[in-house]
Amino acid sequence: MSYRLGVDVGGTFTDLLLINESNGETHTAKVPSTPHDSSVGVLNGIARICEESGIDPKQINRVMHGTTVATNAVLTGKGAKVGLVTTRGYKQVLQVARSFCPGGLGGWVSFVKKPLLAPLELTIEANERMDADGSTSVELDENALLEDLRKLKATGEVEALTICFINAYVNGDHEKRAKEIAATVFTDVPISISSDIVPEMQEYERTETTVVNSYVRPEVARYVDNLQASLHKTMGEDLHLSILRSDGGLASANAAADNPVNLLMSGPAGGVSGAIHFASAAGYDNILTFDMGGTSTDVALIQNSKARIRRETRVGDVVVRAPSVDVRTVGAGGGSLAFVPELTKALRVGPESAGAKPGPAAYMKGGVEPTVCDANVVLGYLPSDVQLGGKMAIDKSAAVAAVKKVADAMEISVEEAAEGIIRIANEAMFGALRLVSVEQGFDPRDFALVGFGGAGPLHANALGILTDSWPTIIPPGPGVLCAYGDATTVVKDEASKTFVTLIKDTDKASLTTLFEELTDKAASTLIADGISKDDLDVTLQADVRYTGQAFQLSIECSKADFEAKGLDLLIDRFDEEHTQLFTFALDEGHEIVMVRAIVSASSTALPQNKQITQKSSLADCKIADSKIYFEGQYHQAAIYERGKMGIGLEVPGPCIVGEMDSTTVILPGYVATVDSVGNLLINPVNASNK
Repeated sequence: MSYRLGVDVGGTFTDLLLINESNGETHTAKVPSTPHDSSVGVLNGIARICEESGIDPKQINRVMHGTTVATNAVLTGKGAKVGLVTTRGYKQVLQVARSFCPGGLGGWVSFVKKPLLAPLELTIEANERMDADGSTSVELDENALLEDLRKLKATGEVEALTICFINAYVNGDHEKRAKEIAATVFTDVPISISSDIVPEMQEYERTETTVVNSYVRPEVARYVDNLQASLHKTMGEDLHLSILRSDGGLASANAAADNPVNLLMSGPAGGVSGAIHFASAAGYDNILTFDMGGTSTDVALIQNSKARIRRETRVGDVVVRAPSVDVRTVGAGGGSLAFVPELTKALRVGPESAGAKPGPAAYMKGGVEPTVCDANVVLGYLPSDVQLGGKMAIDKSAAVAAVKKVADAMEISVEEAAEGIIRIANEAMFGALRLVSVEQGFDPRDFALVGFGGAGPLHANALGILTDSWPTIIPPGPGVLCAYGDATTVVKDEASKTFVTLIKDTDKASLTTLFEELTDKAASTLIADGISKDDLDVTLQADVRYTGQAFQLSIECSKADFEAKGLDLLIDRFDEEHTQLFTFALDEGHEIVMVRAIVSASSTALPQNKQITQKSSLADCKIADSKIYFEGQYHQAAIYERGKMGIGLEVPGPCIVGEMDSTTVILPGYVATVDSVGNLLINPVNASNK
């Protein structure tokens, strides 16, 4: 009997989900994260889940892992010292950037530019030049480059090397040769070249992306190598480790270590994949997702059961040209700190967080400042009778004492202060949901809302009210849904090429040939990992714009659709999406900027975990009576155990539904129904499901 394990490392908790590949049976675990070394938390979690499930670790043959190692390296500024080799005359490419200062008209006054990820003192220039058509204008001066590389090596500071030459996206021969020369000097340093990492036009974006790849590469490689060695020691040499990419696909451990720039949004992508899985199984293909953890909340829009993919990934102030699920993040999590500034006396929540340590006051780990979690405890939404992860007790008196600081500062009751904290956190998440829906031309009322993460189900009903998105769906195991997404996604890779051409000036045959070349290139990585060519699915993409536009839209189609409809398909789909975003489309001027092929391993559906089918009553599921504070008054509320709820059971609010990894609040005037998949579908009383 074989198992696969999904692992998601968050800022506060590390979540694990173990799936029996034969019958779909699942086991979950949640352990505190270990920010100093994420792999410690992962190994602690594996030990716990195997102990509690009684499963031998050697029965696990695949581990799928969403990681924040690359993200944290960028956010904390603790990446490698990067040396950069550019074409002569382009030494300041990162310094010049896009000449953009964030802020209003006077933003340049207060803007302090952060240090370059590849400092000028570690940047050298190579005497070479490729023309825009890929022909050699100036041959690479190998002797001069070798001498400069030796001087750079002599500084003793370079921990990773990047090579990025002008127009290398058209012809990367000079970069490849420069890498061969550099490898004779930097024998123990990873070397990244732009024609491998991101062969796309625009010099600054290409350089920045390749430099970021080098910046996080030693840290990610160290983490992946150590984790893989530990897993092999515990589970056997046959274990296969995969890392979740920012675009929601998996990469092998080796591919992830070589191209870590594709992992910057690895964590949030897992939750989106898990939400799509359960919502689609329940018949909801258009959903809004919000993943509320301890530190932040990630939101996304899903249309036709497919996540929207951005061609850029932003982490802090760093923007790289790498595909990622279109997730927007707001600093509102269960651990977000609430405070009242002395000057304004206006309640504020986040973005600062109590994190894993010291954590919320209610967790009794040394935290004393009020958090969103403490406010939930005060209001009775997170009962002190329910233990998180089956191991962690909650101290209500400590939560009350913390929230009282806010209450005293505002001269209001503790309950009013707690409700104010919750409302502000909800409004922050509502603002993020509007970013992915209203601001992109979508009406949130046309979507169902999926709430997950450790704290998401606590706020899901309230977010449903704000967005008017019904039903609000709480999937099974919402607190470990990211881990479920990690465990159920597929291996994928892509290859792209710049192709700036008016559609009217090209033809179907030329584009078909190019797509085939890119498909072979992308497939080679998966085939090298032992996946049969017959088991690969191919998706084609073209980035299209109107001539003169400074941005483009990624238009996706299947190989069969392109063969059937050709270039007209790209035009029609571009016009449709352009109209969705901007309310108009033009008759001509369609220009292709970039083409790519995305290759993924064919997915084999896992058996569905059996749900409780026998009729169960609310009385059977009831744990205790309690009360919650909502809209200025207390309401009597029952606490139910979700694990005992059968299909079709209706659960009227106000009540609390508890489970191992999360707690769901159903507010007065709303009712939840258990569907055949095991989801809780929350709707207004007397309202029919969409």
